[in-house]
Amino acid sequence: MKGASPGLPALARGTVAACAALGAYAALRRYPPAGEETWRRTNHRGEHVTLLEGPAVTAGAVAAQVLTAAVAAPRSGRTTVGRDYPERVRPSALPLALAGLGGVAFGVVDDLRGSGKRRGLRGHLGALAHGEVTTGTVKLAGLAVAGLGTALLEGGDTGDVVINAGLVAGGANLLNLFDLRPGRAIKVATLSAGLIATGSALAAAGPAGPAKGAAGPDGRLAGLRAVAAPAGAALALLPEDLSERAMLGDAGANALGAMLGAAAAQTLPRSARLGLLGVIVALTVASEKVSFTRVIEATPALRWLDMLGRRPVALAAPVTAGPAPVAAPVTLTRTERLAWWVRRRRPGRHRRNRAVVL
Repeated sequence: MKGASPGLPALARGTVAACAALGAYAALRRYPPAGEETWRRTNHRGEHVTLLEGPAVTAGAVAAQVLTAAVAAPRSGRTTVGRDYPERVRPSALPLALAGLGGVAFGVVDDLRGSGKRRGLRGHLGALAHGEVTTGTVKLAGLAVAGLGTALLEGGDTGDVVINAGLVAGGANLLNLFDLRPGRAIKVATLSAGLIATGSALAAAGPAGPAKGAAGPDGRLAGLRAVAAPAGAALALLPEDLSERAMLGDAGANALGAMLGAAAAQTLPRSARLGLLGVIVALTVASEKVSFTRVIEATPALRWLDMLGRRPVALAAPVTAGPAPVAAPVTLTRTERLAWWVRRRRPGRHRRNRAVVL
């Protein structure tokens, strides 16, 4: 029975995060800061959605981190040892909370003040090269600062700090690139959370794990505990996203991606973190040339997953070549029918071949 106890904190964090996110969303919808119109946007269908989902997800995830850390105070600062990275003491709640709050703060700035004229790294950096500071540039700089602060809280040598800062800032930016269709960013975040939890468990159960004290149920579930809060908060509001009543926006996607990056920095060995950072950089660079939406729609498995739970896309009626449509019968009034009958009775008058409803 003792072997199962370490799983309870993960379940508790996910449950608390889900309940807190739902409560925050209900409160924000009832009392929206600066009015409902401030948070209203138009989605890909041309319908109105609210951006309040993003702050609600962040509030739920951060609240779960803080509450569960307060309840389990002896475990909030513990020595965590990885397979191939040095031993260091890491607080379990502060880094993820800082990453989430930094992501949502700078994401809100871009959501509410951004014009949308400049997109992507190339667009914002190109504007900066011409002396124009966009809200996107401010957001990128803010995410870099939040990532650095999170990495410093995680600890480690200079290499760890650089890698972890890249995971937080890069994860925040990358997840936002997927927030173009209902539920897509949350699905990507959920899959990423599963990969982080699996990678952490495999690293703890590896041959080097037992020698350094990272094996056992507690070590194998470290990744699951780290991703439970952001994943639980996001999944709680997935129905609102899929039904196209709300969307994460920059605030929610940046915060969610930053927290997952912090979770990876907290639980994965250096080799895995380096590989993950390489994937993030490669996808970010590819997004400047390739449309993720087109790739997803062209791949049957990805398209099925992307459409899972979503409203079907309305298709335009096909244009077919064929005979010209038959004109509808003409309906005449009583006076017009009488005049038509008189003209028809005149001798020598050509009778019109006209469909008439008498």
